[in-house]
Amino acid sequence: MLQQSESGVAHEVETASDRLRLVMGDEALARVQASRVMVLGLGGVGSNCAEALARGGVGSLVLVDRDVVAPSNLNRQAVAWQHTLGQPKSEVMEHLVRDINPDCQVTALNAFLGKDGLTDALAALPRPDCVVDAIDTVSQKLAIARWCQDEGIPLLSSMGGANKLNPCRLRFSTIERTDVDPIARVMRKECRKRGIRGLRVLYSDEPPIPVEGGTGPDGRRDRSRSILGTMSYLPPIMGQMIAGRVICDLAGLSNELDHQGWR
Repeated sequence: MLQQSESGVAHEVETASDRLRLVMGDEALARVQASRVMVLGLGGVGSNCAEALARGGVGSLVLVDRDVVAPSNLNRQAVAWQHTLGQPKSEVMEHLVRDINPDCQVTALNAFLGKDGLTDALAALPRPDCVVDAIDTVSQKLAIARWCQDEGIPLLSSMGGANKLNPCRLRFSTIERTDVDPIARVMRKECRKRGIRGLRVLYSDEPPIPVEGGTGPDGRRDRSRSILGTMSYLPPIMGQMIAGRVICDLAGLSNELDHQGWR
């Protein structure tokens, strides 16, 4: 962008979109800036996805989560800092997005999306061009997939990243062609029952590492309870990958993700 100095000499002023424009071009960047993306769930995957979408120039974000930032979130979530502990994730994410991209219009909702009232809750929000499902609960994921299919809204759903180490095992696919991943296995079965077809997902074909011994209600170690561990890098990489796929789709850009395809 050109700006005129007091001496009358025009000079270039650096902007946040300069590097994006070099890769995407003006038309593709304009499409992204005119788009609205809904991110459901602001944990390790969703918060990092939302951050990347904001940095990628997305013009409008709808952010939904019911939780507050907890100490166990510090290893992987973009919303998790010492000074944000105890704060609602949706509010922290809204502030983060505005700090990164003041031009981005943000709608933040601190609410639980139960499977029964989910349709009405989503319909009351600004209609998105794309939805990112980064929620952990299968019943909610299925309700989101049904709503998006009925409404004709593109959806990209994150499968499980817990108890895994290798980000090179992450794959884009449709739910029908997933394997290994425990969440994808349940989703595949339930989608078939409900007539949900062609759900686009990011999943890992790495077998989860067995982890035994959770904490019982009394705070004591209980080897009968399985727990989910997460590496600091894996959920953020998943969020970044989903953001990359969404941005390229909105921009109408082709890249190597297309060669991987929705198998």
